[in-house]
Amino acid sequence: MKVVLFCGGQGLRLREFSDSIPKPMVPIGYRPVMWHLMKYYAHYGHKDFILCLGHKADYIKKYFLEYEESLSNDFVLSKGGRELKMLATDIDSWNITFVDTGVQSNIGQRLMAVKEHLKGEEMFLANYSDNLTDAPLPDMIDHLKSQGAVASFLSNLPSQSFHIVKSNEAGTVNEILPVRDSGIWLNGGFFVLKQEIFDYINPGDELVIEPFNRLIEKKLLTTYKYPGFWACMDTFKEKQVLEDVWTKGHAPWEVWKNPRHVTTARAG
Repeated sequence: MKVVLFCGGQGLRLREFSDSIPKPMVPIGYRPVMWHLMKYYAHYGHKDFILCLGHKADYIKKYFLEYEESLSNDFVLSKGGRELKMLATDIDSWNITFVDTGVQSNIGQRLMAVKEHLKGEEMFLANYSDNLTDAPLPDMIDHLKSQGAVASFLSNLPSQSFHIVKSNEAGTVNEILPVRDSGIWLNGGFFVLKQEIFDYINPGDELVIEPFNRLIEKKLLTTYKYPGFWACMDTFKEKQVLEDVWTKGHAPWEVWKNPRHVTTARAG
C-alpha cells in the first residue's frame, strides 16, 4: 500500500529549525522525524512512499540522494577504511517518489497533485510527516475496511497539560478539568483513504475541512480512536521532549525495535 507524506509546509511554529530546514527534516537523534515515521510504515510492509514536496524541497531531495546508511546501522570497516560492509540497512527496500506540489498548497491540493501516482491503488495511507505513534497500523487499515467508509483517521487524546474551563456567562466556574479528561479527541494525522476520496475534493479544498465534511454528510468518514502513545513535533519544546525520549532508549514509536504491546482501540 502506498504512503503519501505531506512534507511541503513551512512549519512556522518551529521556526528555530524551519527557517533553515523543512519541519519534517528536524532531527530526532541521527535521523529526521520524517524518517522515523517512514520506518514505522516500513515496519508494517508499506515501503512505497510519495513525498509531496514544497518548502525547501531541495533539502529533502539532497538528504535521500546523499543518504548515509552507516549513521544508523552497524557496519564493519576493513582494509584501513577502504572497505565498508553494512550489517543492516534502512531504506534499501524503499521506493520513494518525489513530487513538487507547490510551496503554498494546502493538504487537499497536495493530495490532488499526486493523484496520478496513486492510480490502481484501491486504498492508500497518508500522513502530515511530523507526528509519531505506536498505534497498530494493520488495525487502522482493517477498521476502514470493516466500516465501509471512504476515509478514516487516527484520533488521539490531547497530550498537552492544559485545563478545560466551563463557566456561565457571568464567569462563575462550573468545572475545571485536565484536557485529557475532557472527552475531546484530536485528529492524529494518520489517514487511511480509499481511491474514492478524490471524488470529494474540489479545487482549493483543505482535506479535513470541505472533503471530510462532505463525507460526514454521507456517513462515509470514520475514526480509529487510540488512547496510547501519540506525539507531534509542532514546537521546539515538543522536539526536545521527543529527543529526550529517544535518547533514553524508550521511544514508543520505534515499533521495529519494541515488541508489540496489547492495545485497545475504539471505533467512532
